[in-house]
Amino acid sequence: MEMRGMMGGFYKISEWIMRLSVTNVLWIICSLPFIFLLLPVLFAQNSDQMLSYFIVSGVVAPFTLFPATAAMFAVARKWVMGEVDVPLLRTFFRNYKDSYKQSMIGGILYVVLFTILIVDFRVYLVKLQSFQIVSYLFIALFALLAVSLFNFFSMVVHYHMKTMQLIKNALLLTIGRPLRSLSTVIMCGFVIYISFSSPKLMFLVPFFTGSVVAMIAFWNFYAIYMKLQQQAEKAAEARAEEERKRLEDEALLPHTEDGQSSIK
Repeated sequence: MEMRGMMGGFYKISEWIMRLSVTNVLWIICSLPFIFLLLPVLFAQNSDQMLSYFIVSGVVAPFTLFPATAAMFAVARKWVMGEVDVPLLRTFFRNYKDSYKQSMIGGILYVVLFTILIVDFRVYLVKLQSFQIVSYLFIALFALLAVSLFNFFSMVVHYHMKTMQLIKNALLLTIGRPLRSLSTVIMCGFVIYISFSSPKLMFLVPFFTGSVVAMIAFWNFYAIYMKLQQQAEKAAEARAEEERKRLEDEALLPHTEDGQSSIK
């Protein structure tokens, strides 16, 4: 029996709290090696130490963080598409297994790209000071690559494509839909900012932050996907209509005995 009124509202809220928290905890558990290696960044005494900690944690990220994040996005995909009552543990770990190889390879490529951008940024900022303005270009590229990660994870769980196609399409989608990309950044950035803005709100990080961000990111991606689907359907209908008219016009033309039109 479905609960209505205020009690029904509280029940639905409690269900969503459970869904988000369980999924977020699973994501944290599967990402623990990466998290443990990243924690020393908080105690780094200089930028060189911080960079070294980032590199070390980046080495294990493709094998832990990326598959776990893909699995979390797979659960978020079910929610956004209306399947809110899917079994969380089974859905998470099935997609963790199914998307592990592709998310790992994509993670390795992303880590390599991020490393190249960071190294180039430091070279132009510190060693080639006469070209410091170029360093801002690498900041922009870094931001673009970071935003494309949201689309990459969404595509991993939504499409069957080769890894390089996924990365290329994630970048193209990020560039081609700047308003949606900006919307994703603003909303996800707000969630992350709130989670780390106060010690009293830090409980959000292990229980809600990741799953809420995944849901927002996939919701934005799915809106783009649906719009592209509608455009493709309209284009197909237009082509079908043009083909129908062409066939009707051909049927109205008089033909000679050899089947060729008598009108030139």
